[in-house]
Amino acid sequence: MAESMVRLEGITKTIKKQVIIEGLNLQIEEGQIVALCGGNGAGKSTILRMIAGISHPDSGRITVDGLMWKNNRKRYADLIGYMPDDFRFSQGLTAFETLSFWAALRGIPQTRVKELLQEVGLEDTGKKSVSSFSKGMRQRVLFAQALLAKPPVVLMDEPTNGLDPYWIESFVRMVKETAASGQTVIFSTHQLHVAEALADRIALLRGGQIELEGTAADIREQLGASGLQAAFAEWFGLTGKLNGY
Repeated sequence: MAESMVRLEGITKTIKKQVIIEGLNLQIEEGQIVALCGGNGAGKSTILRMIAGISHPDSGRITVDGLMWKNNRKRYADLIGYMPDDFRFSQGLTAFETLSFWAALRGIPQTRVKELLQEVGLEDTGKKSVSSFSKGMRQRVLFAQALLAKPPVVLMDEPTNGLDPYWIESFVRMVKETAASGQTVIFSTHQLHVAEALADRIALLRGGQIELEGTAADIREQLGASGLQAAFAEWFGLTGKLNGY
């Protein structure tokens, strides 16, 4: 059996004596789009950071394209494009200068920088500093950064926060194009309509564990609701534990 592109096996993570992730298993195939859904403290960001190699599990095993982070850090890092949920940009640098810096670190030509700036609608920002951008504009810079090297795996933490409806629609299109090229995409979101429109599979997290997983249709079938938001609302209504979401 071929190795999954991303595999998490028995992952546990404790931060400041609090169990954040407990016994988590997840397999993601090449070219899939997977959404991690859940509320604050559900473990979404921690999972993405561990896959990216920024943080490490206390126990369990994570592989990307069959490779573990500790065995070859540079090769592992080259497999991944990571978009954090927020980032403190250098004062004074423009969008072009910011992306050019990241591109230089990975040996990527400036033609790719110009191409991505156009795709995310920031080619005309001129000398305006990224640090002065709106939240949505900063998100688009971070999204472009994650795509720069055309990595096999793209990780995005709450990528649609701050985006207006037009750019959410554009984001959905660009992510679908990314996956169509064979890249694997894993993202976290509170916006269930984005997960429903975009993801091949959805994992609902609560308390550091996956409680529901499957396609949007699978989840609707399990819970008998017409939409993903309604399905989750129905599920929480049944369990009576909305605060844990």
